[in-house]
Amino acid sequence: MASQDWFEKDFYSVLGVPQDASESDIKKAYRKLARKWHPDKNPGDAAAEQKFKEIGEANAVLSDPEKRQEYDAVRQMVRGGARFTAGAGGPGGGGGAGGFEDIFSAFGAGGPGGPGGTRVRYSTGGGAEGISLEDLLSGLGGQGGSPFGGAFGGGRGGYSDYGGYSEYGAPAGPRPGRDVEANASLSFRQAASGDTVTLRDSDGKTVTARIPAGVKDGQKVRLRGKGEPGQPGAKAGDLILHVSVEPHPVFGRDGRNLTVDLPVTFAEAALGATVEVPTLDGKPVKVRVAPGTPSGRVLRVKGRGIKTGKGTGDLLAKVQVVVPQRLTDEATKAVEALRDQEQQEGLDPRSDLLEKATR
Repeated sequence: MASQDWFEKDFYSVLGVPQDASESDIKKAYRKLARKWHPDKNPGDAAAEQKFKEIGEANAVLSDPEKRQEYDAVRQMVRGGARFTAGAGGPGGGGGAGGFEDIFSAFGAGGPGGPGGTRVRYSTGGGAEGISLEDLLSGLGGQGGSPFGGAFGGGRGGYSDYGGYSEYGAPAGPRPGRDVEANASLSFRQAASGDTVTLRDSDGKTVTARIPAGVKDGQKVRLRGKGEPGQPGAKAGDLILHVSVEPHPVFGRDGRNLTVDLPVTFAEAALGATVEVPTLDGKPVKVRVAPGTPSGRVLRVKGRGIKTGKGTGDLLAKVQVVVPQRLTDEATKAVEALRDQEQQEGLDPRSDLLEKATR
């Protein structure tokens, strides 16, 4: 930024706030304007891009208490006109507020017009009658960048270049680490009960991760801080695991519930029985099959499903009546007797099916 910019620009007008605006008012006005004029919302619009830069420049000065104080002091200097007289007291010898005396007093020296000082006339233009303000300010220790360099505690310039700033013009700060994605194949038991797995990337680096209990096939698991490290002072990225779960030969899942097909004989289903049902922890439980239980009925065992942080599911045993493949002569005669009895009673399990099919 050229050293004259603060004399020529009204940052309060740029943000649309009064000079006595609070920090909160400045922040609100800046955010509103930054959203409106952001280049992402105005692609290809050079005017919008320039407006966004001006907004960022104004906010960079007014949101910083020290820079705002310096800016206000400089703006106060130019309100009375382009020419200033520095000397002992100024007109009338009274010391006059708001002139160069106030600015130079910030440096702890007498400045022109102080004790031992010389009466000099300054002008915003160069030439014989005065010196350029830009020359004057650069002589006070300025270093390109901040309009007043070391004299006013500045040092970093380029407020109008939003490329090195965050999306709303503020300094971006240390960059956090990137998220990393990986695939993890788990056994059914690992997914149900949770497990600690070790992953290895293409560079041979290993990452140990704890998989929570109850993870499902196709689920994404985010492990905080297990991704790429960030810059100093910034957090690491996350590791996002795409989980695939191998099927189990016996168990299935329905949310937190475990499912299992429970084979029973025709006699057990017809007459009733108490049978054992396997569980995931290897300890079978006994369930009662009521007399006349049909194939497909589900028997529920409370609390023997999958345990997660949100609760524990049940074990759902679905009855499957097994038809015998071979019968002894005695068993055959018994089944034939049952058939003859059903026919005499007119029992037809398909009667409702045929009736409903004609509707």
